[in-house]
Amino acid sequence: MLSAAEITAAADDLLDAERGRHQIGLLSLRHPQITLEDAYAIQSAQMARKLAQGRRILGWKIGLTSKVMQAALGIDTPDSGVLYNDMLFQSGATVPAGRFIQPRIEAEIAFVMKGPLSGSVTREAVLAATDYVTPALEILDTRILRHDPATGTARKIFDTVADNAANAGIVLGETRHAPDAVDLRWTGAILRKDGAVEATGLGAAVLDDPVTGLVWLARRMGQYAQRIEPGQVILSGSFIAPIECPPGTAIAADYGPFGQISIDFA
Repeated sequence: MLSAAEITAAADDLLDAERGRHQIGLLSLRHPQITLEDAYAIQSAQMARKLAQGRRILGWKIGLTSKVMQAALGIDTPDSGVLYNDMLFQSGATVPAGRFIQPRIEAEIAFVMKGPLSGSVTREAVLAATDYVTPALEILDTRILRHDPATGTARKIFDTVADNAANAGIVLGETRHAPDAVDLRWTGAILRKDGAVEATGLGAAVLDDPVTGLVWLARRMGQYAQRIEPGQVILSGSFIAPIECPPGTAIAADYGPFGQISIDFA
C-alpha cells in the first residue's frame, strides 16, 4: 500500500505529464508495493483536482474487457477510467496536432444513460437505465511509458489504472438505437486507417456482451458509494486491438446499419 503522500506525488506527476505532453516512468517500478486500490486512489486524486479546476464528468470508460488484453497484463478483470467534458470530439473532427502524446484508437459501443445505476444490478436493469446506444471511438493516450527503457519492463495494470485507464478522448456517433432493438453481441465495425481495412470486430469480444461491462462498472462504483448518473456516457469496452494514430492518420469506422464514425489526426 502507498502512503497518502506517495499517492499525491504520483497524481501530481501524471497531471504534469498530461499538461506538458510527456511521459513519466512506470509507477509499478517506482513503487513495487503498489496495489490496485492505490492505482484507483491515484486516479481519484487526479479527478478531484480536475473537477476543482472546472472540468466536468462526461461519463466513464470500461477497459481491458477482452481476454487478449487481460492476458497481456496478467489480470482477469476489466478496469475503468473517467471521461471528462473536454475529451469529446464530434465525428468527422480533426484532432489538433500536439493534443496527445502517443494516440491510439479503439472501436466501441457507447451507452448514454437515462437512469442511475449502482451496486449489484442485472442486465435488464442496465437496459432499462439506458437511453440509447451509439457507435464510439475511444482515443487512448499514455502519460506513463509503455516500457521501461532501462529494463524493458512493460507497464502493469497499476500503471494503466493510475493513468485514468489510458483514456484521453471520445468520439461519439450520430445514430441512436434503443439498447434492446439490436443484438449488441453481433454489432461490430470495419475500421479503416488511411483508407485501408485495419481491424474488424464484434461486440461479443467485450465480455461476451457489452452490457456485461456496465453490470461490472455499476458493481465497482457501488463499492465506493458512487453511481452511474443519468446523462452520462459509458464506453463499454473495445472489440478491436488499439490502433496507432501518428500525425496525418485518418480513421473511419463502418458499423453497417448501426452507423458510421470518423476522426482525423492533424
